[in-house]
Amino acid sequence: MGVTRRVFLQAAVAVGAAGSVALAEAGPLAGPASASGPGDVVGKVTVGYQGWFACPGDGAPINGWWHWAQNWGQTPSPTNNSIVAWPDVRDYAATYRTAFGSLGNGQPATLFSSYAQQTVDVHFGWMKQYGIDTAALQRFNPTGGEGPTRDAMAAKVRSAAEAKGVKFYVMYDVSDWTDMQAGIKADWTDKMRAHTASAAYARQNGRPVVCIWGFGFNDNQRPFTPAACLDVVNWFKAQGCYVIGGVPTWWRTGDRDSRPGFADVYHAFDMLSPWLVGRIGNVGDADNFYNVATVPDLAECTARGIDYQPCVLPGGVSARQRAHGDFMWRQFYNMGRAGVQSTYISMFDEYNEGNQIAKTAESQAWVPTGSGFLALDEDGTACSSDYYLRLTGDGGRMLKGQTPLTATRPTPPVVGGGGDTVPPTAPGALHATAVTDTTAALAWTASADNVAVTGYRVRRLVGGSPTVVGTAPGNAVSYTVTGLAASTAYTFDVQALDAAGSVSAASNQLTVTTTTGTSPTTDLALNRPTSESSHTQVYGSGNATDGNPDSYWESANNAFPQWIQVDLGTAAGVRRIAVALPPSPAWGARTQTVSVQAGADAGAPTQVLAATACTFDPGTGNTATLTLPSTVTARFVRLTFTGNTGWPAGQVAALRVYGS
Repeated sequence: MGVTRRVFLQAAVAVGAAGSVALAEAGPLAGPASASGPGDVVGKVTVGYQGWFACPGDGAPINGWWHWAQNWGQTPSPTNNSIVAWPDVRDYAATYRTAFGSLGNGQPATLFSSYAQQTVDVHFGWMKQYGIDTAALQRFNPTGGEGPTRDAMAAKVRSAAEAKGVKFYVMYDVSDWTDMQAGIKADWTDKMRAHTASAAYARQNGRPVVCIWGFGFNDNQRPFTPAACLDVVNWFKAQGCYVIGGVPTWWRTGDRDSRPGFADVYHAFDMLSPWLVGRIGNVGDADNFYNVATVPDLAECTARGIDYQPCVLPGGVSARQRAHGDFMWRQFYNMGRAGVQSTYISMFDEYNEGNQIAKTAESQAWVPTGSGFLALDEDGTACSSDYYLRLTGDGGRMLKGQTPLTATRPTPPVVGGGGDTVPPTAPGALHATAVTDTTAALAWTASADNVAVTGYRVRRLVGGSPTVVGTAPGNAVSYTVTGLAASTAYTFDVQALDAAGSVSAASNQLTVTTTTGTSPTTDLALNRPTSESSHTQVYGSGNATDGNPDSYWESANNAFPQWIQVDLGTAAGVRRIAVALPPSPAWGARTQTVSVQAGADAGAPTQVLAATACTFDPGTGNTATLTLPSTVTARFVRLTFTGNTGWPAGQVAALRVYGS
């Protein structure tokens, strides 16, 4: 594992080298100061998303403790780790046991894997919940051993962004990328550009966003010439991209951490995002930086018609910089008083250097004993594990003018005003209100909490081991589990959660048995094998019958006709076919032209329904139904696509086949 950009830069020249400048207090938020109008990055809060943690056994091609340990082949322990802060893992369905001692509360010390789709879904769910608009997926040189895992992570981020209604874009880090000038173009052309087909991919001024971090830095990890860098920037702009530059702190003056001679490169970007980590460490530094960098940088960008996206950081946990949120809030305030509209939070999940805003151990009760890690309460102030997510949301609302500009942090470290260590009571009387061949509707009596119940977890138990199958809000007392198999017994329980992240004891266990599946609602295609004419990236045809409404098949682009086929396993009566796209509002309305073929021969099914215009609208479920003129007997059912007004490919998230 190479040295990360942040570790290196923390040794760079700090703000103090420019001399201390007295802070001049300013009035209310200034007017618009961006060259562009609001889009997916201008006027928005963006977070840097690493997504670079893996664990042996999680299915990741890298098959190791990626970024959790110094030696990825050995289990993380007090002598083999590469993190400085411990994550709060209570929201993850699966975690992995480490060699650390138990947590202070006696629970085992486990870590999450970014490779699990549920983990990425949780992260993007937090973004949506706490008002974060956009995620910048960090992408390092993808040609080495990490490449396949990073490729897969891009697809997982796309899926989560689409499901949760959050925007994302690719942010290249060019550190130690020796053939960068050619390699970055090939990677975009061959792999990453395909993700711009997603409705969740960030656009600014109508163009897909891409960021390049590292041009112009005065160090050995990025020794590129101005000519090579300018060529890359102009190439991406020629591809129709809106290009952000992650540039040195002192890009404007061309000294200290910036190489000389890069002014033309910096000025070629559509947006500039100067680096900040390692430059400030307390409120005084933040005030000084406001005068020596933020205000003149914004003026320079405005004069040149360049958008400006400065960094805001929570501070290092291990360096005791956070001051229970006052350090981060001062940065938000200074951005607001300068008239900054867009900001980049560094970072979302950077547990390696402690600048993460994602949920973190709030006290020593949630830290491995003997590890030496600090928790969010390191200065004596109790902070909930989600505190910096909440603070980021409040800061973003202030920058957008939704709340007044204030130097006084409005975000309480703990919801309710005190350290809530009391978990909710267990949900009661778990029972089933309805059971079909594929669903189980569950209900329970509400839990109680000394502050408030914020949600419920529904878990399925197999051999006594629980897996989270769904969540419900705190004011709900019911949940319907879907995607079940007919004539099968399932065991469930429910837990309650509060705002401090405490989890209740489990409810009573409930075992239900699904019906035989003879009703017209039986999906004959569920979990059946599929075939296809083609697919893009990781969006294979198996996604259409896996019961997951957010995964999907997408054919090759600009190559109609395309088809997807399901093998029902045996001949069955077929009368009705339901086709769905992911339910997220990020999938805009579209019309696909579809015909249906069916029969006993996988290679030559007979047409049973002529080409039909199928309208998909997320406002009405994003589902279209194809009803055949009469029931046909078939083992193989094929859908052939000849048009799509939303994207030039066939797209199916759910292919369901019914007998009537």
